Amino acid sequence: MTSDDIRIGQGFDVHPFSDDPDRPLVLGGVTFPGATGLVGHSDADVIAHALTDAILGAAALGDIGSFFPDTDEAHRDADSIMLLASAMKTVADNGWHVINADVTVILDEPKLAPERDRMKANLEDVVGAPVSIKGKRTEGVAGLGGGIQAHAVALLGRSSGRDTP
Repeated sequence: MTSDDIRIGQGFDVHPFSDDPDRPLVLGGVTFPGATGLVGHSDADVIAHALTDAILGAAALGDIGSFFPDTDEAHRDADSIMLLASAMKTVADNGWHVINADVTVILDEPKLAPERDRMKANLEDVVGAPVSIKGKRTEGVAGLGGGIQAHAVALLGRSSGRDTP
């Protein structure tokens, strides 16, 4: 494998907490009952969004907003795992596959550990590679507690026999 055969991408997403008590919190495709949901055009799954951006970026295909703009009503309340799956198809069609991905989620609540395995399984089923998920607290730093952030890194490899951009 040469350096032309691998690429790395970085993704980031952030959404503020919603005032709507009926808005569910979705992270990594898992709904967290009783937790405050996030404002967003889709389901506001910051983990899936950051991972999608990292993967699209590594393949030099743009970002989640260019594929699924928040001005398109077709994506209102969309399942972000399905958006990730659509992006993965585009990435594969362009000759790339995910080798592994790493996601860091910055939040105070809820605790991710009880649902980490389910989130990992949801993401790994779509990307076809190992995905690690780490939760980090804001430790009371002002300005970081009003929502949830996610950072992702994805390593892609060139699929054999494919010409890619």
